[in-house]
Amino acid sequence: MKEPLRIGIEAQRLFRPRKHGLEIVALESLRELQSLDHLNQYFIFVKDDTDSQCLKETENFHIVVLPSWNYAIWEQVILPAAIKKYDLDILHCTANTAPVINSVPTVITIHDIYFHKRASLTGTTYQRFGNLYRRMIFPRLANFQHLVTVSEYEKNNIVSTLKMDPDTITVVPNGVNPKFRVITDPDALQRVQKKYHLPGNFILYFGNTAPQKNSRYTIHAFREINKQYPDITLAVVDPSDNYINSIASEILTEEAKQKLLILSFIEHDDLPAVYSMARIFIFPSLQESFGLPILEAQACETPVITSNAAAMPETAGGSCLLIDPLDPLSLYISIDKLLKDENLSTSLVQKGKLNVQKYSWSKTAEKLLQVYHMIHEKDNKKKLKKALH
Repeated sequence: MKEPLRIGIEAQRLFRPRKHGLEIVALESLRELQSLDHLNQYFIFVKDDTDSQCLKETENFHIVVLPSWNYAIWEQVILPAAIKKYDLDILHCTANTAPVINSVPTVITIHDIYFHKRASLTGTTYQRFGNLYRRMIFPRLANFQHLVTVSEYEKNNIVSTLKMDPDTITVVPNGVNPKFRVITDPDALQRVQKKYHLPGNFILYFGNTAPQKNSRYTIHAFREINKQYPDITLAVVDPSDNYINSIASEILTEEAKQKLLILSFIEHDDLPAVYSMARIFIFPSLQESFGLPILEAQACETPVITSNAAAMPETAGGSCLLIDPLDPLSLYISIDKLLKDENLSTSLVQKGKLNVQKYSWSKTAEKLLQVYHMIHEKDNKKKLKKALH
Protein backbone atom coordinates (compact mmCIF):
# COMPACT_ATOMS: atom_id res chain seq x y z
CA MET A 1 0.00 0.00 0.00
CA LYS A 2 1.33 3.41 -0.93
CA GLU A 3 2.29 5.77 1.86
CA PRO A 4 -0.14 8.72 2.07
CA LEU A 5 1.11 11.96 0.57
CA ARG A 6 0.74 15.41 2.10
CA ILE A 7 -0.60 17.47 -0.77
CA GLY A 8 -1.00 21.23 -0.59
CA ILE A 9 -3.38 22.96 -3.00
CA GLU A 10 -3.28 26.72 -3.52
CA ALA A 11 -6.83 27.96 -3.95
CA GLN A 12 -6.43 31.53 -2.76
CA ARG A 13 -9.70 32.93 -4.10
CA LEU A 14 -11.87 29.85 -3.53
CA PHE A 15 -14.10 31.56 -0.97
CA ARG A 16 -14.85 34.67 -3.01
CA PRO A 17 -18.64 35.00 -3.43
CA ARG A 18 -18.63 35.77 -7.15
CA LYS A 19 -16.49 33.01 -8.56
CA HIS A 20 -15.02 33.23 -12.05
CA GLY A 21 -13.57 30.53 -14.28
CA LEU A 22 -10.37 29.73 -12.35
CA GLU A 23 -12.16 29.49 -9.00
CA ILE A 24 -14.93 27.32 -10.47
CA VAL A 25 -12.34 24.91 -11.91
CA ALA A 26 -10.50 24.75 -8.58
CA LEU A 27 -13.70 24.16 -6.58
CA GLU A 28 -15.05 21.45 -8.88
CA SER A 29 -11.67 19.67 -8.95
CA LEU A 30 -11.36 19.79 -5.16
CA ARG A 31 -14.84 18.41 -4.59
CA GLU A 32 -14.13 15.46 -6.87
CA LEU A 33 -10.70 14.82 -5.32
CA GLN A 34 -12.43 14.82 -1.94
CA SER A 35 -14.88 12.20 -3.19
CA LEU A 36 -12.23 10.12 -4.95
CA ASP A 37 -9.25 10.10 -2.60
CA HIS A 38 -9.57 9.09 1.07
CA LEU A 39 -5.90 8.10 1.51
CA ASN A 40 -3.77 11.19 0.97
CA GLN A 41 -3.85 14.23 3.26
CA TYR A 42 -4.83 17.51 1.58
CA PHE A 43 -4.23 21.05 2.80
CA ILE A 44 -6.27 23.64 0.92
CA PHE A 45 -4.75 27.12 1.26
CA VAL A 46 -7.26 29.95 0.92
CA LYS A 47 -7.91 33.56 1.84
CA ASP A 48 -10.87 34.29 4.06
CA ASP A 49 -14.01 35.49 2.29
CA THR A 50 -17.79 35.24 2.54
CA ASP A 51 -18.39 31.91 0.72
CA SER A 52 -16.51 29.78 3.23
CA GLN A 53 -19.14 27.00 3.08
CA CYS A 54 -18.52 26.10 -0.58
CA LEU A 55 -16.02 23.42 0.49
CA LYS A 56 -16.31 21.48 3.75
CA GLU A 57 -13.50 19.81 5.64
CA THR A 58 -13.38 16.03 5.85
CA GLU A 59 -11.03 13.66 7.65
CA ASN A 60 -8.27 14.05 5.07
CA PHE A 61 -9.18 17.48 3.62
CA HIS A 62 -8.02 20.39 5.75
CA ILE A 63 -8.85 24.01 4.93
CA VAL A 64 -6.09 26.41 5.92
CA VAL A 65 -7.04 30.09 5.91
CA LEU A 66 -3.91 32.20 5.47
CA PRO A 67 -3.75 35.94 6.30
CA SER A 68 -5.39 38.16 3.68
CA TRP A 69 -2.55 40.20 2.24
CA ASN A 70 -2.50 41.22 -1.41
CA TYR A 71 -2.23 38.46 -4.00
CA ALA A 72 1.53 38.73 -4.57
CA ILE A 73 2.55 38.80 -0.89
CA TRP A 74 0.11 36.00 -0.08
CA GLU A 75 1.59 33.79 -2.81
CA GLN A 76 5.27 34.70 -2.56
CA VAL A 77 5.68 35.08 1.23
CA ILE A 78 2.74 33.67 3.21
CA LEU A 79 2.23 30.48 1.16
CA PRO A 80 5.90 29.30 1.19
CA ALA A 81 5.92 29.60 5.00
CA ALA A 82 2.78 27.44 5.16
CA ILE A 83 4.35 24.84 2.87
CA LYS A 84 7.16 24.33 5.40
CA LYS A 85 4.83 24.44 8.40
CA TYR A 86 2.62 21.65 7.05
CA ASP A 87 5.56 19.53 5.83
CA LEU A 88 4.14 18.98 2.35
CA ASP A 89 5.28 16.42 -0.21
CA ILE A 90 3.69 18.26 -3.16
CA LEU A 91 2.20 21.65 -3.90
CA HIS A 92 -0.41 22.23 -6.61
CA CYS A 93 -0.94 25.87 -7.61
CA THR A 94 -4.20 26.25 -9.50
CA ALA A 95 -4.10 29.68 -11.14
CA ASN A 96 -1.14 30.22 -13.51
CA THR A 97 1.46 31.28 -10.92
CA ALA A 98 3.31 29.84 -7.92
CA PRO A 99 5.88 30.82 -5.30
CA VAL A 100 9.24 31.58 -6.92
CA ILE A 101 11.12 30.22 -3.88
CA ASN A 102 9.62 26.89 -2.97
CA SER A 103 10.84 23.84 -1.07
CA VAL A 104 8.69 21.07 -2.57
CA PRO A 105 7.88 19.61 -6.01
CA THR A 106 5.18 21.74 -7.58
CA VAL A 107 2.40 21.26 -10.11
CA ILE A 108 1.16 24.46 -11.73
CA THR A 109 -2.11 24.62 -13.63
CA ILE A 110 -1.61 27.00 -16.55
CA HIS A 111 -5.06 27.82 -17.86
CA ASP A 112 -3.58 29.93 -20.66
CA ILE A 113 -0.52 32.05 -21.48
CA TYR A 114 -2.37 35.00 -22.99
CA PHE A 115 -0.71 37.09 -20.27
CA HIS A 116 2.75 36.07 -21.53
CA LYS A 117 2.10 37.00 -25.13
CA ARG A 118 0.23 40.20 -24.39
CA ALA A 119 0.36 41.86 -20.99
CA SER A 120 -2.66 43.97 -21.83
CA LEU A 121 -2.98 47.45 -20.37
CA THR A 122 -6.68 47.46 -21.17
CA GLY A 123 -9.42 46.16 -18.90
CA THR A 124 -9.91 46.77 -15.20
CA THR A 125 -7.09 47.65 -12.79
CA TYR A 126 -7.38 44.13 -11.36
CA GLN A 127 -7.02 42.56 -14.82
CA ARG A 128 -4.02 44.76 -15.67
CA PHE A 129 -2.26 43.93 -12.41
CA GLY A 130 -2.98 40.22 -12.86
CA ASN A 131 -1.54 40.16 -16.37
CA LEU A 132 1.60 42.05 -15.38
CA TYR A 133 2.13 39.96 -12.24
CA ARG A 134 1.82 36.68 -14.15
CA ARG A 135 4.11 37.94 -16.90
CA MET A 136 6.73 38.89 -14.33
CA ILE A 137 6.47 35.74 -12.18
CA PHE A 138 6.07 32.94 -14.70
CA PRO A 139 9.61 32.94 -16.22
CA ARG A 140 11.05 32.71 -12.69
CA LEU A 141 9.21 29.52 -11.77
CA ALA A 142 12.23 27.31 -12.18
CA ASN A 143 11.32 24.95 -9.34
CA PHE A 144 8.14 23.44 -10.75
CA GLN A 145 8.10 19.73 -11.51
CA HIS A 146 5.16 19.65 -13.88
CA LEU A 147 2.64 21.82 -15.67
CA VAL A 148 -1.02 20.97 -16.12
CA THR A 149 -3.09 22.66 -18.79
CA VAL A 150 -6.63 22.26 -20.05
CA SER A 151 -6.38 21.43 -23.77
CA GLU A 152 -4.05 20.07 -26.43
CA TYR A 153 -4.23 23.49 -28.07
CA GLU A 154 -2.89 25.21 -24.97
CA LYS A 155 -0.22 22.55 -24.43
CA ASN A 156 1.07 23.13 -27.96
CA ASN A 157 0.85 26.86 -27.37
CA ILE A 158 2.98 26.61 -24.21
CA VAL A 159 5.52 24.32 -25.85
CA SER A 160 5.99 26.54 -28.91
CA THR A 161 5.96 29.85 -27.03
CA LEU A 162 8.15 28.92 -24.07
CA LYS A 163 10.26 26.23 -25.82
CA MET A 164 9.37 23.65 -23.19
CA ASP A 165 9.67 19.88 -23.17
CA PRO A 166 6.16 18.55 -23.94
CA ASP A 167 6.76 15.68 -21.49
CA THR A 168 6.64 18.19 -18.62
CA ILE A 169 3.05 19.13 -19.47
CA THR A 170 -0.09 17.03 -18.95
CA VAL A 171 -3.45 17.90 -20.48
CA VAL A 172 -6.23 17.71 -17.87
CA PRO A 173 -9.48 18.96 -19.44
CA ASN A 174 -12.15 20.70 -17.43
CA GLY A 175 -15.45 18.99 -16.69
CA VAL A 176 -19.14 19.83 -16.44
CA ASN A 177 -21.08 19.82 -13.21
CA PRO A 178 -24.15 17.50 -13.39
CA LYS A 179 -26.34 20.43 -12.32
CA PHE A 180 -25.94 21.75 -15.86
CA ARG A 181 -28.92 20.11 -17.52
CA VAL A 182 -31.98 21.36 -19.32
CA ILE A 183 -34.38 22.98 -16.86
CA THR A 184 -38.06 22.42 -17.67
CA ASP A 185 -39.73 23.16 -14.32
CA PRO A 186 -41.95 26.22 -15.00
CA ASP A 187 -41.60 27.56 -11.46
CA ALA A 188 -37.80 27.39 -11.55
CA LEU A 189 -37.67 29.06 -14.94
CA GLN A 190 -40.11 31.77 -13.90
CA ARG A 191 -38.14 32.50 -10.73
CA VAL A 192 -34.87 32.97 -12.64
CA GLN A 193 -36.54 34.89 -15.45
CA LYS A 194 -38.06 37.32 -12.94
CA LYS A 195 -34.81 37.61 -10.95
CA TYR A 196 -32.79 38.76 -13.97
CA HIS A 197 -35.63 40.44 -15.91
CA LEU A 198 -35.07 38.10 -18.84
CA PRO A 199 -37.30 38.40 -21.90
CA GLY A 200 -38.93 35.43 -23.54
CA ASN A 201 -36.68 35.52 -26.62
CA PHE A 202 -32.97 36.13 -26.18
CA ILE A 203 -29.45 35.25 -27.27
CA LEU A 204 -26.94 34.75 -24.44
CA TYR A 205 -23.38 36.10 -24.50
CA PHE A 206 -20.63 36.34 -21.84
CA GLY A 207 -18.36 39.34 -22.23
CA ASN A 208 -16.03 41.61 -20.33
CA THR A 209 -13.46 44.30 -21.00
CA ALA A 210 -10.75 41.77 -21.88
CA PRO A 211 -10.04 42.16 -25.63
CA GLN A 212 -10.19 38.41 -26.29
CA LYS A 213 -13.88 38.31 -25.30
CA ASN A 214 -14.62 40.17 -28.54
CA SER A 215 -17.41 42.42 -27.25
CA ARG A 216 -17.12 45.03 -30.01
CA TYR A 217 -17.56 42.52 -32.86
CA THR A 218 -20.43 40.87 -31.01
CA ILE A 219 -22.28 44.18 -30.71
CA HIS A 220 -21.60 44.83 -34.40
CA ALA A 221 -23.20 41.48 -35.29
CA PHE A 222 -26.19 42.19 -33.06
CA ARG A 223 -26.81 45.46 -34.90
CA GLU A 224 -27.45 43.43 -38.07
CA ILE A 225 -29.50 40.80 -36.23
CA ASN A 226 -31.72 43.51 -34.77
CA LYS A 227 -32.57 44.81 -38.24
CA GLN A 228 -33.97 41.42 -39.23
CA TYR A 229 -35.18 40.16 -35.84
CA PRO A 230 -36.28 43.25 -33.87
CA ASP A 231 -38.00 41.15 -31.20
CA ILE A 232 -34.91 39.25 -30.05
CA THR A 233 -32.76 40.50 -27.17
CA LEU A 234 -29.01 40.13 -26.68
CA ALA A 235 -28.44 39.31 -23.00
CA VAL A 236 -24.84 40.22 -22.14
CA VAL A 237 -23.40 38.93 -18.88
CA ASP A 238 -20.68 41.44 -18.08
CA PRO A 239 -19.77 43.24 -14.85
CA SER A 240 -18.42 46.14 -16.94
CA ASP A 241 -21.74 47.63 -17.99
CA ASN A 242 -20.13 51.02 -18.73
CA TYR A 243 -17.86 49.34 -21.27
CA ILE A 244 -20.72 47.55 -23.07
CA ASN A 245 -22.89 50.67 -22.96
CA SER A 246 -20.12 52.75 -24.54
CA ILE A 247 -19.78 50.28 -27.42
CA ALA A 248 -23.58 50.10 -27.81
CA SER A 249 -23.87 53.89 -27.94
CA GLU A 250 -21.28 53.97 -30.70
CA ILE A 251 -22.61 51.09 -32.79
CA LEU A 252 -26.28 50.36 -32.14
CA THR A 253 -29.39 52.21 -33.23
CA GLU A 254 -31.76 53.42 -30.54
CA GLU A 255 -34.10 50.56 -31.38
CA ALA A 256 -31.33 47.98 -31.00
CA LYS A 257 -30.15 49.47 -27.70
CA GLN A 258 -33.63 48.83 -26.32
CA LYS A 259 -33.00 45.12 -27.01
CA LEU A 260 -29.65 44.99 -25.21
CA LEU A 261 -29.86 43.57 -21.69
CA ILE A 262 -26.72 43.85 -19.54
CA LEU A 263 -26.49 41.53 -16.53
CA SER A 264 -23.56 42.24 -14.21
CA PHE A 265 -23.50 38.71 -12.80
CA ILE A 266 -25.53 35.48 -12.78
CA GLU A 267 -25.38 33.25 -9.72
CA HIS A 268 -23.78 29.92 -10.61
CA ASP A 269 -26.83 27.95 -9.45
CA ASP A 270 -29.04 30.03 -11.77
CA LEU A 271 -26.95 29.45 -14.88
CA PRO A 272 -28.63 26.17 -15.95
CA ALA A 273 -32.02 27.89 -16.12
CA VAL A 274 -30.57 30.88 -18.00
CA TYR A 275 -28.84 28.62 -20.53
CA SER A 276 -32.05 26.59 -20.90
CA MET A 277 -34.12 29.68 -21.71
CA ALA A 278 -31.68 31.10 -24.27
CA ARG A 279 -32.45 30.55 -27.97
CA ILE A 280 -28.72 30.49 -28.75
CA PHE A 281 -25.51 30.74 -26.75
CA ILE A 282 -22.72 32.62 -28.54
CA PHE A 283 -19.07 32.34 -27.54
CA PRO A 284 -17.14 34.31 -30.19
CA SER A 285 -13.86 34.72 -28.27
CA LEU A 286 -10.59 35.47 -29.96
CA GLN A 287 -8.58 33.43 -27.48
CA GLU A 288 -9.61 30.68 -25.07
CA SER A 289 -7.59 27.79 -23.73
CA PHE A 290 -10.70 25.64 -23.21
CA GLY A 291 -14.13 27.32 -23.30
CA LEU A 292 -16.10 25.71 -20.46
CA PRO A 293 -19.31 27.72 -21.14
CA ILE A 294 -19.60 25.89 -24.48
CA LEU A 295 -20.11 22.61 -22.61
CA GLU A 296 -22.35 24.12 -19.94
CA ALA A 297 -24.70 25.47 -22.61
CA GLN A 298 -24.70 22.17 -24.47
CA ALA A 299 -25.52 20.29 -21.26
CA CYS A 300 -28.58 22.55 -21.01
CA GLU A 301 -29.57 21.65 -24.60
CA THR A 302 -28.86 25.09 -26.04
CA PRO A 303 -27.32 25.36 -29.53
CA VAL A 304 -23.89 27.02 -29.52
CA ILE A 305 -22.01 29.28 -31.91
CA THR A 306 -18.32 29.68 -31.17
CA SER A 307 -15.03 30.67 -32.81
CA ASN A 308 -12.88 28.70 -35.19
CA ALA A 309 -9.84 29.94 -33.23
CA ALA A 310 -7.67 28.71 -30.34
CA ALA A 311 -9.15 25.80 -28.30
CA MET A 312 -12.80 26.33 -29.20
CA PRO A 313 -12.90 23.81 -32.10
CA GLU A 314 -11.22 21.22 -29.86
CA THR A 315 -13.76 21.68 -27.07
CA ALA A 316 -16.67 21.90 -29.51
CA GLY A 317 -15.73 18.61 -31.16
CA GLY A 318 -17.79 19.28 -34.30
CA SER A 319 -20.94 20.04 -32.30
CA CYS A 320 -21.15 23.84 -32.76
CA LEU A 321 -21.37 26.33 -35.59
CA LEU A 322 -17.89 27.81 -35.97
CA ILE A 323 -17.37 31.42 -37.04
CA ASP A 324 -14.49 33.73 -37.84
CA PRO A 325 -14.31 35.85 -34.65
CA LEU A 326 -12.78 38.76 -36.53
CA ASP A 327 -15.71 38.99 -38.95
CA PRO A 328 -18.99 40.29 -37.48
CA LEU A 329 -20.75 39.19 -40.67
CA SER A 330 -19.72 35.59 -39.96
CA LEU A 331 -21.39 35.73 -36.54
CA TYR A 332 -24.50 37.40 -37.99
CA ILE A 333 -24.84 34.74 -40.71
CA SER A 334 -24.59 31.88 -38.18
CA ILE A 335 -27.14 33.43 -35.83
CA ASP A 336 -29.46 34.04 -38.79
CA LYS A 337 -29.10 30.38 -39.88
CA LEU A 338 -30.01 29.08 -36.44
CA LEU A 339 -32.97 31.38 -36.00
CA LYS A 340 -34.36 30.33 -39.40
CA ASP A 341 -33.57 26.61 -39.37
CA GLU A 342 -35.18 24.61 -36.56
CA ASN A 343 -33.68 21.36 -37.90
CA LEU A 344 -30.18 22.81 -37.68
CA SER A 345 -30.85 23.95 -34.13
CA THR A 346 -32.13 20.50 -33.14
CA SER A 347 -29.12 18.84 -34.76
CA LEU A 348 -26.68 21.01 -32.80
CA VAL A 349 -28.52 20.26 -29.55
CA GLN A 350 -28.20 16.50 -30.16
CA LYS A 351 -24.52 16.77 -31.10
CA GLY A 352 -23.93 18.93 -28.04
CA LYS A 353 -25.45 16.36 -25.68
CA LEU A 354 -23.03 13.73 -27.06
CA ASN A 355 -20.06 16.10 -26.85
CA VAL A 356 -20.66 16.88 -23.17
CA GLN A 357 -20.45 13.20 -22.26
CA LYS A 358 -16.70 13.29 -22.93
CA TYR A 359 -16.09 15.65 -20.01
CA SER A 360 -16.57 15.28 -16.25
CA TRP A 361 -14.91 16.66 -13.12
CA SER A 362 -14.39 13.10 -11.86
CA LYS A 363 -12.13 12.47 -14.88
CA THR A 364 -10.34 15.73 -14.10
CA ALA A 365 -9.71 14.63 -10.50
CA GLU A 366 -8.47 11.18 -11.57
CA LYS A 367 -5.91 12.73 -13.92
CA LEU A 368 -4.74 15.21 -11.29
CA LEU A 369 -4.20 12.39 -8.81
CA GLN A 370 -2.12 10.53 -11.41
CA VAL A 371 0.03 13.64 -11.86
CA TYR A 372 0.56 13.99 -8.10
CA HIS A 373 1.80 10.41 -7.79
CA MET A 374 3.95 10.74 -10.91
CA ILE A 375 5.87 13.79 -9.70
CA HIS A 376 6.24 12.33 -6.21
CA GLU A 377 7.81 9.20 -7.69
CA LYS A 378 10.09 11.33 -9.85
CA ASP A 379 11.15 13.33 -6.83
CA ASN A 380 11.91 10.17 -4.86
CA LYS A 381 14.06 8.82 -7.71
CA LYS A 382 15.87 12.16 -7.91
CA LYS A 383 16.60 12.09 -4.17
CA LEU A 384 17.78 8.47 -4.34
CA LYS A 385 20.08 9.21 -7.26
CA LYS A 386 21.53 12.19 -5.41
CA ALA A 387 22.07 10.09 -2.25
CA LEU A 388 23.89 7.38 -4.22
CA HIS A 389 26.27 9.94 -5.66
